[in-house]
Amino acid sequence: MKNVPRILTAWTIYDWANSVHSLVIVSSIFPVYFSATALNEAGGPMIDFLGLSIKNSVLFSYTVSAAFLFTALLSPVCSAIADYSGRKKTFMKFFCYMGAISCSLLYFFTKETTTFAVICFWLSLIGWSGSIVFYNSYLPDIATEDQFDRVSARGFSMGYIGSVALMILNLLVILKREWFGNISEGMASRIAFLTVGLWWIGFAQIPFSRLPDGTRKAKKAGNYILNGFKELRHVWAELQDRPLAKRFLVSFFVYNMGVQTVMYVATIFGSDELKLPGQSLIITILLIQLVAIPGAYGFSRLSERLGNTYALMTAVVIWIAICTCAYFVQTESQFFALAAVVGLVMGGIQSLSRSTYSKLIPASNDTASYFSFYDVTEKLSIVFGTLVYGLIEQVTGSMRNSVLALLVLFVIGFVLLMRIPSQKIYGVRLENAEVL
Repeated sequence: MKNVPRILTAWTIYDWANSVHSLVIVSSIFPVYFSATALNEAGGPMIDFLGLSIKNSVLFSYTVSAAFLFTALLSPVCSAIADYSGRKKTFMKFFCYMGAISCSLLYFFTKETTTFAVICFWLSLIGWSGSIVFYNSYLPDIATEDQFDRVSARGFSMGYIGSVALMILNLLVILKREWFGNISEGMASRIAFLTVGLWWIGFAQIPFSRLPDGTRKAKKAGNYILNGFKELRHVWAELQDRPLAKRFLVSFFVYNMGVQTVMYVATIFGSDELKLPGQSLIITILLIQLVAIPGAYGFSRLSERLGNTYALMTAVVIWIAICTCAYFVQTESQFFALAAVVGLVMGGIQSLSRSTYSKLIPASNDTASYFSFYDVTEKLSIVFGTLVYGLIEQVTGSMRNSVLALLVLFVIGFVLLMRIPSQKIYGVRLENAEVL
């Protein structure tokens, strides 16, 4: 039974629960604390990690890349097993609890426990990205196709609201430490990591109690792992016969390289290229999150009028304009204005990408396996996008040149999207049109 309000609301609450990891751990408080804490005895950035001497900022970047690569390799197998065994929610819980507990353990992050903290950070990323695979795969299970865009936008909006709410509470503790017994700034930051884990686990209980379990398939010979690989091969074969889904995954891979890279390096660009103070960067992060809420709903409405592809193409054109302006931006006010536009289009393109893919895959019990391909595409785009950005900066010595490379990616993504018909509802009506 689909479009049940109680279940749809529960599904969106998981976005509220887990998005605090993206904002507090990945984008704001943890990176700042990491840079100030992961230092050698002389206070320098070159630290020892598992016998290797490495710069702390490079270690942070490599940890993110390693986590996403690991998840990209692991999630297809877990998804196929989940679909076969009917244990989608069980896998979602496992990754959720692993990520949340790892966040909570960052409370013990000091200069003496840097290696332990890096491992916890790595596990938190795997837990977050792994649980998202199964979370996303629930969308076609609980909603009809005509509701995908709205429900997806509602989920992203809940995530932005929830993450900002906890972020404000954490900043209150950090900036007004005298209200909390004059604790140190480091202790205030570590409390923030603990609250992320508690928030994530606590609110996740609502979707876990209401979302349906997966549908168990008839038992086959062999073990779950081998049958999981067989399911993956079956899904891959079906995608070969669905050109629209394949075309979308290719275009998504290209333009998402630009989207995700901008999201991960925006703060660094403001800090290193424009020399903005930390307070300004925090304001920027909050601004992006808040503006993303109306952006997600706005592009959902646009898709209802123009169809999914034209709405996505509109978002990509705005991203092209953003990269063009970023190359020339010089002042703090210009950076704030650009960040507002980033937030507006960030929520829209992420929400529409998820719902568009949901419309293009066939109706089946293999939704987790299908979304594992989506997840792998997303994670690999993050790895390649940040790699291209970093290499160009290293070779040319300027982040602005890296921004131009992202502009090229968006142009290519726009051209690839032109190959997909723009409709409000796809479903079976395009099965014959896909060969055109």
